[in-house]
Amino acid sequence: MSNEASIHPVTETSHDVHLDEHAMHHHKETFITKYVFSQDHKMISKQFLITGMIWAIIGGLMSVLFRLQLGYPDEHFQILQDVFGSKWAANGQIQPEFYYALVTMHGTILVFFVLTGGLSGTFANFLIPLQCGARDMASPFLNMLSYWFFFGASIVMLTSLFIETGPAAGGWTSYPPLSALRDASEGSKGGMDLWITSMAMFVVSSLLGGLNYISTILNLRTKGMSMTRLPLTIWAILFTAILGVLSFPVLLSGLILLLFDRHAGTSFYLSDIFIAGGKALPNEGGSAILYQHLFWFLGHPEVYIIILPAMGLVSEVLSVNSRKPIFGYMAMVGSLFAITVLAFLVWAHHMFVTGLNPFLGSVFVLLTLLIAVPSAIKVFNWLTTLWRGNIRFTPAMLFAIGFVSTFISGGLTGIFLGNSTLDIQLHDTMFVVAHFHIVMGVSGILGMFAGIYHWFPKMYGRYMNNVLSYIHFWITFAGAYLIFWPMHYEGLAGLPRRYLDYRQWISFNQFGDLNRFISTVAMITFAVQLLFVFNFFYSIFKGRRVMSRNPWGSTTLEWTAPIRPGHGNWPGEIPEVHRWPYDYAKDGREFIPQTEPLGSKESAH
Repeated sequence: MSNEASIHPVTETSHDVHLDEHAMHHHKETFITKYVFSQDHKMISKQFLITGMIWAIIGGLMSVLFRLQLGYPDEHFQILQDVFGSKWAANGQIQPEFYYALVTMHGTILVFFVLTGGLSGTFANFLIPLQCGARDMASPFLNMLSYWFFFGASIVMLTSLFIETGPAAGGWTSYPPLSALRDASEGSKGGMDLWITSMAMFVVSSLLGGLNYISTILNLRTKGMSMTRLPLTIWAILFTAILGVLSFPVLLSGLILLLFDRHAGTSFYLSDIFIAGGKALPNEGGSAILYQHLFWFLGHPEVYIIILPAMGLVSEVLSVNSRKPIFGYMAMVGSLFAITVLAFLVWAHHMFVTGLNPFLGSVFVLLTLLIAVPSAIKVFNWLTTLWRGNIRFTPAMLFAIGFVSTFISGGLTGIFLGNSTLDIQLHDTMFVVAHFHIVMGVSGILGMFAGIYHWFPKMYGRYMNNVLSYIHFWITFAGAYLIFWPMHYEGLAGLPRRYLDYRQWISFNQFGDLNRFISTVAMITFAVQLLFVFNFFYSIFKGRRVMSRNPWGSTTLEWTAPIRPGHGNWPGEIPEVHRWPYDYAKDGREFIPQTEPLGSKESAH
């Protein structure tokens, strides 16, 4: 059965229907209002996506630079001195201050500007109105502002790379006292002020976006679109927005107190500290651990702010390309809710080594292990969706399956770190780096790629090149495991993280060849991401044109809109919904769109 023959027809005449006001805006827009200060959710999603891609290249390049140092600590690369100068790369070797700045900025960029702003900003903006059946967001103007605050935060963070003292170098968590004392290091000076300012602007962007997403989902669903008929992508984005709205203000408060300590002489985080020369600071009564509580109260929900949208995208892609209904829809929604609640109750598992009361630590151990239950439910449902499905191995499907793989393998290593006794031994080793990157970094990126490949035809009306896409997947997937899996063994052997040179430890010299291998694979994997970038931008202009509204044979509402929807999404009335979003392989039909009324003998799901 062809996709075209199965699509429920949508009226496209524009003379005899009542057009929503938004639907006509695209006739009156100038270049500035359409492409720059756009209030169309689809254009804003593209702005988030392309800005996030630029940040991903910058952040990825930073990782290549510090992997160069880790893999070849005794080599001299003259090109490094030519590019970064003798202050940061004397004699062609990355200097300690520059190394810590690279690690700090890499973490900040990838966690916040790529996997939070880029992932949520792109797919929440693009999918919420189209899958809920709305003309646009609840407040298009605030939606536009959310992007420009994100862009402003990006500019401030980028600026910090070019100041004389360099960017922030206190780690992506920016713990005090290093971050609270301007004289502590070069990376604690102006770069840290710009880091804090940028993060404050980023929080404002996230709050504007999150409130908009929640309002739109709850209030602007089309007729018949009950909450239990929402695709899992929308459920995931809803819970993500709730997480962000409740947790990001805590980070903002923590950053404001940090600014006070830096510039106003307060002692929120500083107490009884002596600096070089034996001079005692006047601060007393503060606690650096307070900052850790404030940071991780955002920092752990942040992990799920990243992974929940990817879970939603992967659920949709797996169902569409398995040609099967998603297994256990309500269990999937319930597990998303459980993850959202538990995400606020596990933050101190990042703080087992701070002298946390052992009894309190045991409570966080229990809650940490408990959050594995809803995650396991999701994994079980993804695997059972795939089981005996009529699977189409599109690029999006491969990335979705890759997500399930890395989420399982990375999640299993989290059981080690969730146990406070083991975490004390593993906390500051490469084991943590490996776990964190596989379960959140790699999984989030794979989920993002799955979403880009799947919805690219709806975004741009063209397909991406399949050959380049498959090359991109296999090298990325293999590279991710080859980079991060060996790090678990380094960590179990005690290899500490955050060190730029391990040659002084005789016990760790055995990892020299392994580190060179990891660094080489990291460079290859980064190079193939540039192939993706080429494929993406080339396909926007030269890709094969989409000739069908519904090229994947999907049931959800976005595929009933025109191939290239205008501002307002549907030229006529917004379609009415009659069924849940996963009617695949039903009544002898490959798929049944949500807009098709139930038959006389058909029961609602």
